[in-house]
Amino acid sequence: MADVEPEATGGGSPIETALFGLLAETGAGKSISPEAVARAVDAENWRRVLAQVRATAVGLARQDRVVITRHGKPADPNTFKGVYRLKAPD
Repeated sequence: MADVEPEATGGGSPIETALFGLLAETGAGKSISPEAVARAVDAENWRRVLAQVRATAVGLARQDRVVITRHGKPADPNTFKGVYRLKAPD
């Protein structure tokens, strides 16, 4: 798996910057929680950011820039429900 660099976001949103930054810090094949992304964006009001994190993750997954997983397996970004995690594509 290639390292994901924050610059790879192309100057995207603070959510994209946080997401790709956290992915770059994690080991290959490891995933991050949407909560960690939200906390990186706004530590005090992170719960308010969760819906935006989800929307951003879905958009990035549709572009094959991140993988949304459920129970450790890739999930369809158009139909997944419930608890999920994010990881860099292989």
